[in-house]
Amino acid sequence: MKKIIFVAAAILSCAIALSGCNEKNSSKKADNQVKIGIIQLVEHEALDAARNGFIDGLKAAGYVDGENIAIDFQNAQNEQANCVTIASKFINDKCDMIFAIATPAAQAVANLTKDIPILITAVTDPLTANLVKSNEKPETNVTGTSDLTPVAAQISLLKKITPNAKTVGLLFCSSEANSVFQIDLAKKACEENGLEYIEGSVSNSNEIQQVTQSLVGKVDAFYVPTDNMLAAGIANVAMVATEAKLPIICGESGMVNNGGLATYGINYYELGKQTATQAVKIIKGEAKPADMPIEYLQNCELKVNEEVAKKIGIEVPADL
Repeated sequence: MKKIIFVAAAILSCAIALSGCNEKNSSKKADNQVKIGIIQLVEHEALDAARNGFIDGLKAAGYVDGENIAIDFQNAQNEQANCVTIASKFINDKCDMIFAIATPAAQAVANLTKDIPILITAVTDPLTANLVKSNEKPETNVTGTSDLTPVAAQISLLKKITPNAKTVGLLFCSSEANSVFQIDLAKKACEENGLEYIEGSVSNSNEIQQVTQSLVGKVDAFYVPTDNMLAAGIANVAMVATEAKLPIICGESGMVNNGGLATYGINYYELGKQTATQAVKIIKGEAKPADMPIEYLQNCELKVNEEVAKKIGIEVPADL
């Protein structure tokens, strides 16, 4: 187990989104280069790690930005309209491949092209997101990796760390399909562990602090899945929860780093590297997205923020 102690989105301008590659985000494509567009829904620790893992994975396989590949990275600043604009840009620029990070980004690209190979990551269930016909055999131009975490194990972790908890506050963004999918799993896991739950859904980042505060006095702990809006705003959740001495069990370690108590989750950097391995097969012509199953990380990591535990008066069980 690894124990670690840790101490307003701007809209992407159309001028940038529609412009060509710039020095910071991309390399100019030469005739012999493979052009890869990277669209990321929003910048937060987990998604950044997935992007870095993907780029490093390509490099390890001999594909280096500025040499034999040209990468155009665009951040959608958590705006769906920007996702569509960026997707259109990549198509107009005739990218050879698109790497989409997070469900809304993947959906925006997949809705606009059925020809360009699309690699996805940080998408919990590509099937329910309507990106593939089957996770085992996509039969579309989309494949990649899922960030499905062991939700049941995370709820069991909550029960173990806070054995006297009776009611859990489930925080999530109601417009994120991946979050709704995980919350349904969390509800089932709560029932199996004899826990009641109260949903706390948000539709925009400005509601996070208010919704969290509304559950104080009603719940004994919070559960936050791998939700992009909540991941970007986890500091607001932590501010309220820490003051109320309520633990937050998170879907991924980035949220633990920024104020959550603990998680049993996946390594997004490794997930990005795994997606790069799939991308290399496509670049080399060894496989097509339609025939490549969605892949999952098999190993999970337990992570506890000891500083938060001390602040809220939680004694972490010795066997953790």
